[in-house]
Amino acid sequence: MQTSITRLALAAVLAVALAGLAEAAPRKKAPERGYFDVSRMAPLTDQKGDPANGRKVAATKGLCVSCHVMPIPEQPDHGDVGPDLAGVGSRMQPPELRMRIVDPKVLYADTIMPSFYKSDLNRVKKGLEGKPFLTAQEVEDVVAYLATLK
Repeated sequence: MQTSITRLALAAVLAVALAGLAEAAPRKKAPERGYFDVSRMAPLTDQKGDPANGRKVAATKGLCVSCHVMPIPEQPDHGDVGPDLAGVGSRMQPPELRMRIVDPKVLYADTIMPSFYKSDLNRVKKGLEGKPFLTAQEVEDVVAYLATLK
């Protein structure tokens, strides 16, 4: 009888330990980059972002409306692949907005959102190799615009 109780107790302890290991198992996360801390993602320029130009960049060169619904009514076709950006300035601070534009894979390894400020991209149009899609100032302008969407 004592042996049965001991085995039952050991089985219970083992079950709890295994449940804890399963909960603590590493989840898929973005690769370590070392140079990005989202909470401290500093502006890319010394010049403050221009929300009006950021809105223009988001609607045109940035192609944000291709994947996101945005409060830009003059653009008739908005995508629905990414999240709706209405109110994004209430949900995220500028450093996180900036990171999502600069290198979204740091936050979500499996995202299909491209980086708009990396220069080591593959299959780039001739003449644009080694250049980011948006300039540092354009990134800051888009961040300033998105921050106004409250």
